[in-house]
Parts: sequence; structure tokens; C-alpha cells
Amino acid sequence: MAALSKETTERVAAFGAVAVSAVLVVLFALFVLLTFPRGNGIDTTEAVVAWVSVGMVILAVIAAHLVCARVLYRASKME
Repeated sequence: MAALSKETTERVAAFGAVAVSAVLVVLFALFVLLTFPRGNGIDTTEAVVAWVSVGMVILAVIAAHLVCARVLYRASKME
């Protein structure tokens, strides 16, 4: 079994961090769709509060992943 080079591993890890960010965007869109006010249960005010609070957490996680991806990608370019 051939070992992967350090550059390849860093590039794959950077891609994984970007992929996690994309999946989080899709999950947030699903969350918004499921909590959209339809007349019974959650009202508009509660829905907006839920979207903002969950969105801020997801935004922080996405920002951290994108920073890590940038660092990993730049490290893979260095020799």
C-alpha cells in the first residue's frame, strides 16, 4: 500500500472542510424549510428567532472550517 504524501493529505483535508461547510448550508436550508410557519404550531416571530440563533452557530462553524481549509490548502502548496 502506497502512502499518501503530506501535500495530498492536506489538500484532501482542505476539500473535506469545504465539503462540511456545503453540507451545513444544505442542512440549514432544510431547517428553514421545516420550521417555516404554516399556520399551526410555530409562528413567524418564533421561526425568525430560531433561524437567526441556529444560523449564527452554523455560520461560526462554517467560518472555522473555511479558515482551516485555507490554512491546509496553503500548506499543501508550500514545499
